[in-house]
Amino acid sequence: MPDVQSGAPPRRLIILAAALAVALAVVVAVLAIVNRSSNQQPETGPLALVPVPASQSDSPECAALVPALPAQLISNGATLNRREIAEPAPPATVAWGAPDAIVLRCGLDRPPELTQTAQLRVVSGVQWLPVEGQGASTWYVVDRNVYIGLTVPDSAGTGPLQTISDTVAKTLAPIPLRF
Repeated sequence: MPDVQSGAPPRRLIILAAALAVALAVVVAVLAIVNRSSNQQPETGPLALVPVPASQSDSPECAALVPALPAQLISNGATLNRREIAEPAPPATVAWGAPDAIVLRCGLDRPPELTQTAQLRVVSGVQWLPVEGQGASTWYVVDRNVYIGLTVPDSAGTGPLQTISDTVAKTLAPIPLRF
């Protein structure tokens, strides 16, 4: 019953309306969180990759490098787990993360962009040839006995490149560049 003096609704009705508003806000927040997590692709499903020429993927260097690679990479503060690769899986290939995976391929053919005037970058003593792409870049290790490609989405930070450089430096000996 309205307050006779002020015409306001009863105090009980105001409390009930406030409680319903808070409950509705909680339900909306929970639904938003559940919906956001269900829209993300799982990192555990097999990743389909197209084969690329990798004539040295069965080399002793790739056989040493692949098991030495980490199970996880850190990219922009996010932990990316190693992904299963769908069959037929390219040899000497490892991937991490979803939906935009980071992919390492060992034993690749010499990248055609590797010339005497190519701009190389050195990370932890490893020489890399960056090749820009649409939405991702591929970085090639060019100073080891095998060529290694690391494809990273543009949204990835420098963490994966640093981690892979450290692993390559510990696992494979450097050699002079081959043009």
